[in-house]
Amino acid sequence: MVTVKDIYDRIDALAPFRNQESYDNSGLNIGSRDAEVSKALIALDATADVVSDAEKLGVQLVITHHPVIFDPIKQIDLRSVQGRLARSGISLIAAHTSFDSAVMNDLLCEKLGLTPEKPLAVENGVPIGYFCTGVGLAPGELAKKVGQALGNTCVRFNDMGGVINRVAVCSGSGGSFLQEALAGKADCLITGDVKHNVFVDAFNAGITVIDAGHYHTEVIFCEYMQKKLSEEFRGVSFMTAPSERDILSYII
Repeated sequence: MVTVKDIYDRIDALAPFRNQESYDNSGLNIGSRDAEVSKALIALDATADVVSDAEKLGVQLVITHHPVIFDPIKQIDLRSVQGRLARSGISLIAAHTSFDSAVMNDLLCEKLGLTPEKPLAVENGVPIGYFCTGVGLAPGELAKKVGQALGNTCVRFNDMGGVINRVAVCSGSGGSFLQEALAGKADCLITGDVKHNVFVDAFNAGITVIDAGHYHTEVIFCEYMQKKLSEEFRGVSFMTAPSERDILSYII
């Protein structure tokens, strides 16, 4: 018999929950540690479609990257994703910033064909992102390569020209690490969710920033988690949610 706690403990061993950022809510968001699990669904976010998948497939556990509860909740609408999960007896474990620091950026560098050298930053003793060298591409060439590697047809970047040799990489939303990228002599920062003011600061500082999208730099979570947990728990069926997708549409 495999329980939610067994799977929680394995995820904790892969990416310790104690290393999450102070604002985060990684861990067991909904459900019981003692609940038995024979089917588990994996997704980047607990969207309404993912919850529908969980209900239709009869899973006992959903594992997401982003928490389904960030801020304190004063009431629960049973029609909300949180309410539907609780009503259906489906537990949810989120592995967010704890996973980012332990695994995600290694996966992202591997996906991009880059070799990590040293952390981009260290906060509270926890490494965040990486510096990588040996790229040797113009900004447009690198942006195209990143988009192709991550399956994103809408990559934004500011082209500062020249040849990019040293890059800083941070999955998700890493625009706040621009100064660390500059201090580390990076020619380019690859991340997602880049704000306009960060692009302006990067332009003025002469560094290229490639915004490959929050979703596309982190959806690798699903494949990794499915493979790792399937190897560990042979009696549990782990599957990526059939509706897993980028919920945004783009006009190019």
